[in-house]
Amino acid sequence: MVSKNQIKLINGLHLKKNRLANQLFLAEGVKVIQELLQSNFVLEHLYATEESFNSFSITNKSVVSEVEMKKITALSTPSSCLAVFQIPKQEQLINAGLFVALDDIRDPGNLGTIIRLCDWFGIEQIVCSKETVDLYNPKVVQATMGSIARVKLNYLDLEKFISETTLPIFGTFMDGSNIYEEELPNEGIIILGNEANGISKSIEKLVKNRIAIPRFGNLQKTESLNVATATAIVLSEFRRSSSGK
Repeated sequence: MVSKNQIKLINGLHLKKNRLANQLFLAEGVKVIQELLQSNFVLEHLYATEESFNSFSITNKSVVSEVEMKKITALSTPSSCLAVFQIPKQEQLINAGLFVALDDIRDPGNLGTIIRLCDWFGIEQIVCSKETVDLYNPKVVQATMGSIARVKLNYLDLEKFISETTLPIFGTFMDGSNIYEEELPNEGIIILGNEANGISKSIEKLVKNRIAIPRFGNLQKTESLNVATATAIVLSEFRRSSSGK
């Protein structure tokens, strides 16, 4: 059973301002919730239909009907479970290793997929401009498929951070050097830009290493790659290039 006040609170968490005010976020689906329960995230409460209620061996949970689940879900197709978690404090960055830096990524699906890719390729830290979509947007959380539990993500003044780091800076551009011909390090910051406009001018001027994924199509008509697709290719090449070092 879910009360009217609980429905109001949960529905409010669909919006960023309410997530910030309450320091709470939503996660839906058995896999995502199980991943978060096994991490350092703190659970407030779990709501589940009879279908998945017994999948969770915790005490702070309530059984709800499918009708009630439809009232609280943030998804177009409701899952069988929804959990409310506390938003943790940002962890301090470690200025070492390979980073991904996101400059104004707006699509929740793209951010969630990029987090999954970082988890896959062993990238433990992501830094984001303050304009990048909220990590705790329900669609982002869903798209991470649990990788949110293993990748640190910090929002900061990206221009200031990049200007002060001692790590090599790489940016993805259409006119950059062929990434397949570059010797890539196992430490550095890889910047990926906005879906429509790419890397902003203020950040671009700080990039010393401009890289590109070459086009192989005969007509050379494709304008650009989806940012998440580009991330997969770039991270794969960085790991391949540095694996023998």
